[in-house]
Amino acid sequence: MKRILMFVTLLALALSYSADVEAQGFLKNLGKKLVEKAKDKVEQKVEEKADKAMDSVLDGVLEGNSEGEVEAEESDEIVTKKSKKSDADEIEIGETDPATATVSDFKRGDVIMFEDDFKGEQLGEFPSKWDLIEGNAEIKTIGGVKAVEITNGGIITPLIIEQGAYLPEEFTIEYEFYYWNQKDDIGLNDIKLVLANTTDRNANPLSPTDHAFSLVHSVCADYQHHYEYNNGSLSEVKSTGFEYKFKQGWHKIAISFNKRALKAYIDGNRVVNLPRVQQPTWFCFQVPYDYENLTFVRNVVLAKGAVELYDRNAQNMSAVEKAIAETGKFVTNNILFETGKATLKPESMEEIQKVAEYMKKNPTARFEVQGHTDNQGSDKINDPLSQERAEAVVKALEGQGVDPFNLRPVGKGSHEPVADNSTEAGRAQNRRVEFIKK
Repeated sequence: MKRILMFVTLLALALSYSADVEAQGFLKNLGKKLVEKAKDKVEQKVEEKADKAMDSVLDGVLEGNSEGEVEAEESDEIVTKKSKKSDADEIEIGETDPATATVSDFKRGDVIMFEDDFKGEQLGEFPSKWDLIEGNAEIKTIGGVKAVEITNGGIITPLIIEQGAYLPEEFTIEYEFYYWNQKDDIGLNDIKLVLANTTDRNANPLSPTDHAFSLVHSVCADYQHHYEYNNGSLSEVKSTGFEYKFKQGWHKIAISFNKRALKAYIDGNRVVNLPRVQQPTWFCFQVPYDYENLTFVRNVVLAKGAVELYDRNAQNMSAVEKAIAETGKFVTNNILFETGKATLKPESMEEIQKVAEYMKKNPTARFEVQGHTDNQGSDKINDPLSQERAEAVVKALEGQGVDPFNLRPVGKGSHEPVADNSTEAGRAQNRRVEFIKK
């Protein structure tokens, strides 16, 4: 604006010195008109941009997009940016700034007992693998990704047919939840993971004395995170708060319980480390408030097995070495393949490296590497597939420096199940690789 006024003023002065008195009067009047015209033009532009920004904000409010954020660009133009993404690939797990994290030692249990990513569910329906204790829950999408929303004081638990307690003495639980940034206007809201200590899975574990452990984390604030636990000898449940800063997006929670010790992790960072907790019997998710489009959970996995129980005298012995010393073999469900193929998934290499480390320390030991499948499909398909998978594992071990002379791949197909193939949990247990010492 100042540059425009200066230009017009200089133009008028220059012309006024090069013309006669009559012309000078005309040009002065012209200069005044140009200045006024420039002022009007600038004011009009500013009003147009302000109106445009206001319309955008109002449209967002009327459409329910309260998460819109107003930002100013370098050109001073006001724009509205929505925080939700339309494409699932654009939603990233938020970075964190853990205040209490110490180490990241989480390892999923060896045998999957329950798993649900909600991908095959129908929108608007109650998830088929779950049971409802109270409130409401249904399948929705957030950024194109299916998840279960829990609301109206909802409590949901995995639909496991067997009655009573089902959690083993060693287990892991994993899930992801969506954290909303800058949603202070809706008040406090959180998700509670409850590890109950009762046997009645139809009852609401409302009282803290019904909890062996519970983890509470907010979905829209950087405070109110806490956990409660009972070690079996307490007259009342202990409650401890902790700080953890989230950024908007999906975050992963993981729990590991081993006989008595419990550890909890957020995005791989350990935030809870309890040496003695009651044996949990079953688990559920609780959402105490009734806000909509707020509390989302996905990728829930329950597995048998856990992080090794700390024992100062046994820390130098690996899980592979311990299993072989005690049973003469190492059995794992953590070596994974692409469906219907003998192609190893990248996440299998961590387990293969552990086996390779043991074999290189024991270069004279010989092993039969057995591949096992579930009973889905015919023997005509499963038998050669299991052989090819065993050979793929041997090849991967060779790539880690293991002498292939000591390894013999054998495909067992589905002929030696260790669990019931009529259930998903049983089939997951049957899909395994065994390293048998000869």
